[in-house]
Amino acid sequence: MMSVNHAEISWYSMLSQTDYRIPKSWRTWLFDSGSLTQRLLDASYGDLSVNVIKQQFQVPSLSERHALGLPDRQQAMIREVLLCGVGRPWVFARSVLPLTTLTGRLRKLRQLDNQPLGALLFADPSMTREPVQVACVNSDNNKLPCRSVSEENCIWGRRSVFRLDKKPLLVAEFFLPSFNTDSL
Repeated sequence: MMSVNHAEISWYSMLSQTDYRIPKSWRTWLFDSGSLTQRLLDASYGDLSVNVIKQQFQVPSLSERHALGLPDRQQAMIREVLLCGVGRPWVFARSVLPLTTLTGRLRKLRQLDNQPLGALLFADPSMTREPVQVACVNSDNNKLPCRSVSEENCIWGRRSVFRLDKKPLLVAEFFLPSFNTDSL
């Protein structure tokens, strides 16, 4: 299954750029306040593709609903993609877009296809971003589209609530094993 069991993921707020719980090699990627899409484009020398795994309307996880302030049974558009650099899956991203966000000029977010959401977010002058939360996904709660992961080799992820025209959406990004911070 190409999904993340978000109910089991423990997200926490990062303390600082020197947060001892996060390996030094991951800190710049997790703390980066700019566009991850742009940074991945630079790291891949322009060879970055977006592969949509799924995009459908469903009820987000409890954690996602809390982050967005959504009622219990409220559906949202959930989009899961792989960001592939130089042909390798580098990042699994899951975006949760409430129905109330997908109105007016933001209705266009329903048809992103293989366009990176990050490029659109960071190009929008109305965009604001709430503090980043991080998580380490290990073999006990891993349902990402990759090989099994040992506890010593967890997958680091981050998520943020973004706002466009003050309307919220949640973006979670997980750095897959084929993404190597040491070589970038």
